[in-house]
Amino acid sequence: MNRFDFTPYRRTMVGFDRLFDLLENHSRLNSGDNYPPFNIERRGEDAYRITLAVAGFKPSDIEITAQQNLLVVQGRKSEEAPAGQFLHVGIAQRGFERRFELADYVRVDAANLEDGLLAIDLVREVPEAMKPKTIPVGTQKSLSVVRDTDAESAAA
Repeated sequence: MNRFDFTPYRRTMVGFDRLFDLLENHSRLNSGDNYPPFNIERRGEDAYRITLAVAGFKPSDIEITAQQNLLVVQGRKSEEAPAGQFLHVGIAQRGFERRFELADYVRVDAANLEDGLLAIDLVREVPEAMKPKTIPVGTQKSLSVVRDTDAESAAA
């Protein structure tokens, strides 16, 4: 596995520490275990869906936790004795934990388990204060009116 050194970029780019940390730690956190498999789908301009293959899990076996910039999906099977004697077990029964880093202003909208697939819908909602605004440009005439008013106030 190749590791990329971000040190030269860290010296010249201010405010990107979190991004560089995510890139450097990503391979360490997700190396090895790829269970359960998942898809990430863009469903619109500000809508996403994460789909995890969780065959054999019930809704009560799955816990989804959304924190600031982090989504954690955990699955824990209950320790029930199987009804019968299995000759081969090919369906994974082990617990799992998957972590997804979320961008700012991304929130979980819904989660549904159907046909062994857990679909988690995400929506990015940028607050009005953070959206770009068009600033109207005034005329010089309005500036001179303000200056004349200030001069009259100072003379009085």
